[in-house]
Amino acid sequence: MQVMIVGILLWVAAHFFKRVIPGARAAMDRVMGAGPARGAIAGVIVLSIVLMVVGFRAEPYDPVYTPFPGMGHLNNLLMLVALFLSGAGNSKGRARAWLRHPMLWSVVIWSGAHLLVNGDLASIILFGSLGVWALLEMLLISRAEGPWQRPEPGPIKGDIKLAVITLVLFAIIAGIHIWLGHNPFLGTFA
Repeated sequence: MQVMIVGILLWVAAHFFKRVIPGARAAMDRVMGAGPARGAIAGVIVLSIVLMVVGFRAEPYDPVYTPFPGMGHLNNLLMLVALFLSGAGNSKGRARAWLRHPMLWSVVIWSGAHLLVNGDLASIILFGSLGVWALLEMLLISRAEGPWQRPEPGPIKGDIKLAVITLVLFAIIAGIHIWLGHNPFLGTFA
């Protein structure tokens, strides 16, 4: 459990660094240069993901609650929404003007979807922590940047392209889950 928790803490620290202690982040840019400083932060983020995955996979199944039967189907639907939102902010379509922080909202939806189908302690800690992180990150960004300037919506073809990319990514992620022994199409993961 400690490996996963260290990964979560590194993830949160790397992402909060710029918002919580901007002076230290700016000093890092001055000392290292902007590119190498961003590279160092990216390295910490990659390390945090590796630690979270390795730590999570090493944890025994310690049940806390039993997910309702069939929640896997709702999880899949929510995952499609989360994947779509994760790219909406960078899309050229209409979706980029729907809401502020679409990528962070995708993390909140992703974490909630996974909590619907995983009732073990490691899942609650991992998915719950990342969902709370995303909500706090939105608050910090909104406070720092002030009111949202809604971008001009683009043409619908940008949304169609994003929907196709979403479906391809969903298929890849589902394939990885099946390969790991967690078929997302069975309706339940228990």
